[in-house]
Amino acid sequence: MASEQAVERFIARWQGRVGGQERANYALFLSELTDALGVARPDPASAETEENDYVLERVVKETGRDGAVSRRRIDLYRRSRFVLEAKQSRIPGAAKAPLGATAGPEPATRGRRGADKAWDVLMMNARNQAEHYVRWLPEGHEPPPFVVVCDVGHCLELYANFRKDGKAYDQFPDRQGYRIYLEDLRRPEIRERLVNVWNDPLALDPALHASRVTREIAVRLAEVSRRLEAKGHATEEVAQFLMRMLFTMFAQDVELIERGGFSALLAECEAAPARFQPVVGQLWEAMDKGGYAFGLKAQVPRFNGAFFRDCSALPLDKAEIAELRAAASYDWREVEPAIFGALLEKALDPDERSALGAHYTPRAYVERLVVATVMEPLRADWEAALATAERQRDEGRAAQALKTVRGFHARLCATRVLDPACGTGNFLYVTLELMKRLEGEVLEALADLGGQEALSGLEGHTVDPHQLLGLEKNPRAAAIAELALWIGYLQWHARTRGGAPNEPILKAFRNIKVMDAVLEAEEELVRDAAGRPLRDGPRERTRYRNPRLPAWPDAEFIVGNPPFIGGKDLRARLGADYAEALWAANPGINESADLVMHWWDRAAAILAAQGSPLRRFGFVTTNSISQVLQRRTLERRMGGKAPISIVMAIPDHPWTKAARDSAAVRIAMTVAEAGVKDGALREVVREEGLATDAPLIELSERRGRINADLTIGADVGAAKALLANAGLSSPGVKLHGKGFIVRPQDIRTLGVDRRQGLADRIVPYRHGRDLTARPRDAKALDLYGLSEERVRRDFPEAYQHLAETVKVDRAKQHAKSPTKDAADYLAQWWVFGKPRPDLRDALGGLARYVVTVETSKHRVFQFLGAEILPDNMLVAVATDSAFHLGVLSSRFHAAWALASGGWLGIGNDPRYSKSRCFDPFPFPNPTPSQAARIAAIAEELDAHRKRVLQERSKLTLTGLYNVLERLRAGAAPSDLTPAERRVFDDGLVLILKELHDRLDVEVAGAYGWPADLPVADAVARLAALNLERRAEEAAGVVRWLRPAYQAPRFARGRAAADDRAGQTEAPLAAVAARKPSFPKEDMAQTAAVIFALLEAREPIDVGSLADAFREGRRATPRIEATLAALARIGAVASSGVTFALRGHA
Repeated sequence: MASEQAVERFIARWQGRVGGQERANYALFLSELTDALGVARPDPASAETEENDYVLERVVKETGRDGAVSRRRIDLYRRSRFVLEAKQSRIPGAAKAPLGATAGPEPATRGRRGADKAWDVLMMNARNQAEHYVRWLPEGHEPPPFVVVCDVGHCLELYANFRKDGKAYDQFPDRQGYRIYLEDLRRPEIRERLVNVWNDPLALDPALHASRVTREIAVRLAEVSRRLEAKGHATEEVAQFLMRMLFTMFAQDVELIERGGFSALLAECEAAPARFQPVVGQLWEAMDKGGYAFGLKAQVPRFNGAFFRDCSALPLDKAEIAELRAAASYDWREVEPAIFGALLEKALDPDERSALGAHYTPRAYVERLVVATVMEPLRADWEAALATAERQRDEGRAAQALKTVRGFHARLCATRVLDPACGTGNFLYVTLELMKRLEGEVLEALADLGGQEALSGLEGHTVDPHQLLGLEKNPRAAAIAELALWIGYLQWHARTRGGAPNEPILKAFRNIKVMDAVLEAEEELVRDAAGRPLRDGPRERTRYRNPRLPAWPDAEFIVGNPPFIGGKDLRARLGADYAEALWAANPGINESADLVMHWWDRAAAILAAQGSPLRRFGFVTTNSISQVLQRRTLERRMGGKAPISIVMAIPDHPWTKAARDSAAVRIAMTVAEAGVKDGALREVVREEGLATDAPLIELSERRGRINADLTIGADVGAAKALLANAGLSSPGVKLHGKGFIVRPQDIRTLGVDRRQGLADRIVPYRHGRDLTARPRDAKALDLYGLSEERVRRDFPEAYQHLAETVKVDRAKQHAKSPTKDAADYLAQWWVFGKPRPDLRDALGGLARYVVTVETSKHRVFQFLGAEILPDNMLVAVATDSAFHLGVLSSRFHAAWALASGGWLGIGNDPRYSKSRCFDPFPFPNPTPSQAARIAAIAEELDAHRKRVLQERSKLTLTGLYNVLERLRAGAAPSDLTPAERRVFDDGLVLILKELHDRLDVEVAGAYGWPADLPVADAVARLAALNLERRAEEAAGVVRWLRPAYQAPRFARGRAAADDRAGQTEAPLAAVAARKPSFPKEDMAQTAAVIFALLEAREPIDVGSLADAFREGRRATPRIEATLAALARIGAVASSGVTFALRGHA
């Protein structure tokens, strides 16, 4: 390290010298700064960019959303250490400062801590720019722990992220210390900090030292706990006593009570152990109520809360007091609450004590999920607030700018975060700290805008534990969670404000509730005839009456790590009675799903509910979440009427710190948001040091639509209906009345033998199970097209039968729920509820048509005769073409349907939606010979299945395809079970497989694809082909499936065709009518512009942005002002003509 004389020379040379000439001098300033610190100067840059690990002007490549690549330059880069960006003399890309880009007045005496500090938009821009550079680093360069922003001749600002994920750098070490003025370089500890930033940044990670201190304390507490239990004290009594002890140790170190006073008291008691119990008990009584503590010989503030309500102390011997005095000697300001709770729980639990120190969850892992779930949305909100305030300040509305930042602070202090399986509170504490760090930036901005007076009135309005909500079944863990939260909050208060908070210091927020988060029921023990409790293994049996889902408290975010119990282990681990009640409370979860999926599904339901305050949820789950038994829950929620999307996923990630004698736990992380949205798929590409306190996890990231199996695939949700498919597909009829079903014994009573024409009205009728299992040979009375008078005149027996069955039922339904549909059904009571006239029209003249069961385990298409009436649970396709049947029966359409459709029912079977699966599906354009080959195979396939099902009465279509699925998964015939082998032999399943394999090859050829194309790639190509076909149709080229039927009906004007075909596109006037209005409020205007930039797939000009709103070009001035503010703070990149949101490529 350089001498103090070198530091003085550096300060004297640069302090106050530069103002507006940063770009001309930053290289010289930084080089001389390294000399003053005694660290190496940057290396000369090499022509080979990959070798430039410590250089000025390091080139990185920015890839825009449109795929365009731009070269950018980092002012100073040191690989794995930091990215440094110097404040600009002006906004980059402008000959002069762009519209409104003023930086605010310079401090009168730069480089000094006492100088007046002002709102400096150029420093904000530099920080944002540096964080973007981190994301653009080349492959193999891990995100560095530090981002440094330099105001030449004035100060350095430090921002840190020790997670190494490149997301959300925070002020380091806190709001009070992140800005280092030139005069601060005189302090040795500041120079040491900067030297570490340059040479060994991980040495500054506070979690490393804190985790060691925390573990050592926990070991000492465990020893005391063991000794007290050996004397006969109850485990829970010991646990509560030790929690009071350790909070008192903490209180003295943060000077809530006299610093060192409690340690001195313990030293006195070690010499005279009999004094311990009364004097400590009296101290805790004083802390509970506020008053004089005789042991400390001092007044103590009122703590209250729950910790000192029981102020009793246990009698200790000299050795036990010595252990506690040793624990009190540590600096409790350095305890890490993020792991403190978990280690304390082990220390206090006899069954867990042996595992103390063996494994815990590193803080960086917890942060990774909390940042993605909670902090990324909050920081996006803060960026919008900053841009709004910058625009207002630039327009001379300083008071309004101050109000905008205050408004964000108020919303931040009202933001609630729920952990519904909070355990000992590590997720809640990490969330609290990160929100406090963000609050520090907000308070700094308030001070910059309005000076210290801008902070007046905020003393009692701050981010605090009342916003962190927890649900926990274990009372001890819940108490530890509350303790950890308060320790963390008071640590932060001591670091950033000092002094004692307002009394009572511990508020009784009751934010941690002791309850079961996934099951609520009335419980009673199951007893035998003699009244003795029955047992289920080690536990007493419990009857759960009225099992139901418990209410969760409202929150804006939900995050946590629910328990890991595999579905197959639920009965054994939780008891059969509990497992049965759990499944009864949530029948939408299949019984094979892991326990964690009950939390995931509950949060998903809350997220999708109309009017829900929940913005995002994120959970740690088993890494089997992408496998079929868990995936069904995701698919059902992602494909529901109110869909949700996974906006961040890590499919496979290490979790707990590995013990020497066991492997590390592997998990997945998923974060969800309402709506259909793209997400970030992050995958572990390197992991090292998993058994250490500082594991290295390097992640890659891809963006796109994340599928339920946690892969990135085609965005099939963006596919639109094709005119070529219009009018052909429809659900079958919906009866709305059991009286329409005609049993064989009812036919004569309806008058078939004496009422001419009635026999033609009694038609074969099929529903889903008729096709997947065995047909019932049911018939339905179909009177569509007849008036009530004609039915009464021509078919009086049928009229009377329906009048006393269907009409009565519909009248009851209308009385119960008088909706318009119910009224219409009652008015036309002799006709099916949904008779499907369009489908009847499309089937006219066909001898057969294609059907599939709407919700089915296997996606199978087949021909039905035109005389058969399809039920609503069948999806009909009005074509008799075997070519169409063949394409629909291919693995490519099956994959498309799976990606496009939803999941339905307790069995979570795939659902075939005609509007999402058939209408947008682009059929191939085959040669005549290709079409003929596909048709021939499809005819043989349909005939083969019908033949074996007719010859073998015990076979079912589902049974055939269950065995086929086993073979396609790689099983040999010899691997089949005896039952499967019977189906294989009776159903000639090998032939079924060969026909499907041949069909897949031919359909691939018709598309021009290789036969072995992975289905994920096929779905992506089909989505692209849908877009291509839509462009063709817009130009007037339509590849009709049944031109003779479709063209006369759907080619007469595009608007009419859209209406008839149920297309999602609309006439231009309708589109214009749906455009949003440009908001009137400043903050809402910023949000609207950011959303429009997000929606744009490429850089966009101001005029095009204005066209996205109803006001059009009239909104241009406000949009320009908003874009200029976003550009000034570094949130938007601009070429001078077009704009693109940064960080959202």
